[in-house]
Amino acid sequence: MSEETSDSESQDIQEHNETVRALSAGLLQIYEPKLKEVKENLKELINKQNDLQIAMTSEKNAFSSRQIQEVNEMRSNMPLIVLTGLPRSGKTSRAKELEKYFTEQGMGPIFVVSEADCIARSGYGVKESFTDTAKEKQIRSSLKSEAMKLTTSTKLVILDGANYIKGYRYEVFCMSKAARTTQCTVYCAMTVEQREARRNEILQNESDELGIEAFDALCQRYEEPQGNSRWDLPLFTVYGGEELDLAGIKSALYDKAPLPPHLATQNMPLSETNFLFELDKTIQKIIDQIADARKLGNEGPVEIAQAGMTADVPANMSIAQLYRLRRQFLNYVKMHANVSSDVLKTKAYKDKVARIKLQMHQIHQRTKNLRAKALEIQELKVNQCATKLQQLHYEESLVANSKRTPRKS
Repeated sequence: MSEETSDSESQDIQEHNETVRALSAGLLQIYEPKLKEVKENLKELINKQNDLQIAMTSEKNAFSSRQIQEVNEMRSNMPLIVLTGLPRSGKTSRAKELEKYFTEQGMGPIFVVSEADCIARSGYGVKESFTDTAKEKQIRSSLKSEAMKLTTSTKLVILDGANYIKGYRYEVFCMSKAARTTQCTVYCAMTVEQREARRNEILQNESDELGIEAFDALCQRYEEPQGNSRWDLPLFTVYGGEELDLAGIKSALYDKAPLPPHLATQNMPLSETNFLFELDKTIQKIIDQIADARKLGNEGPVEIAQAGMTADVPANMSIAQLYRLRRQFLNYVKMHANVSSDVLKTKAYKDKVARIKLQMHQIHQRTKNLRAKALEIQELKVNQCATKLQQLHYEESLVANSKRTPRKS
């Protein structure tokens, strides 16, 4: 009897285990495809999110590299030293002294734009280069042109010349400001005694190339640099054999930021040849639409169809006022035809980053939803299995109890 009972119990347990396995297999068969699909979608979204993060990082690095490159290009425009003074005041000696000092400081290469070399290349004599107005203008133009070419490269430029006209020094100041370079003025001054000594030397030397008349004329015409003139600042004045403030010049050139260019010193922006014409036509269409709306009694915002937006024009603003504003705007645009390339690059970068962030946010939400769904499926699967197992255990306990209970005769 006991053996039959044992066999019956083992058979019940075996049937119970088979039932559990069948239920588990059935549940797996039902939920496995869904869970697999969720996992694949989740994996795909995670990969896409990683790709977007990589793209965003590379875009940020590329933008930073462009900014660094632009800053380096801006800094690559090296300083300009303008020497000024009367003939025989020691300008060339000071230029050589400056060249030697900055070479030793590792600020090279250094280029000296020499007035004497320019006169020699022109084929004119020294005297006629200062007495003939046309030739003098040509020499000044050549000096300025050569200095302008060099201030846009990685060189320290020393302009060695009389530079006795303050208007000419102002032109050089505007040139360096437009090139975003720092500049200083070194005034090789002479005392009255030193000037008389130089005059006597020229007077006694009949073969002197300059001549006493040209020297006297330059002394009368010379416009000394002033400490309150912005185009002469910073100004370093040195007399005769005095020691030049080389450290101060270096600090003025390399420790200060260049002055930013403004409308008076920068080139006009370039734009398409028909840009203003097309802009004028567009503004005219907008004004016409506003005028038509006013005729129909619409005092509120006017819808601009081609722009996909509305124009909120005050009710007390007449069409004549709109035309005046149109002319003012066109005059402004003539001076600001293009938005700065830096602003455009920055705006494009910010827009791209915003789009990538939006995509990443959307992917994050989808990933979050898919993870929640996967957890829900797993939890449902576990709960159903647990419920079924509890039911089977309960049934098994009932069967066991019924077998243990003796039958009444």
